[in-house]
Amino acid sequence: MNLLGNILWIVFGGLLLFLAYIVAGLLLCCTIIGIPFGLQIFKIGMLALLPFGQTTVVTDPTSGCLSAMMNLFWLLFGGIEIALTHLLLGVVFCCTIIGIPFGLQHFKLLVLALTPFGRSVVPA
Repeated sequence: MNLLGNILWIVFGGLLLFLAYIVAGLLLCCTIIGIPFGLQIFKIGMLALLPFGQTTVVTDPTSGCLSAMMNLFWLLFGGIEIALTHLLLGVVFCCTIIGIPFGLQHFKLLVLALTPFGRSVVPA
């Protein structure tokens, strides 16, 4: 089921979403200050390519102040916009019965888009 979901996801917009995240990550990695944020964009992009069968988990809950500070910078400089986009897409997809699995994947991306630092993507 995950394979079929991922194939349909890629065909109906997942590939474009992945490419957008990769381009944004490459642009952020052009500056030294943007490298940590670019790496987080790559993480979101990889989940956006194949979201079915994967989930996000908190990797190190004791990472402390650095992870919290980076997540705060993330939210202030673009994370909220990314999260709101996934929220809107998730709600739109959940309006139809056929779109509910895709809406749930956007809600999964929403969680990662809010706080990417201190999270990793693992097989479900």
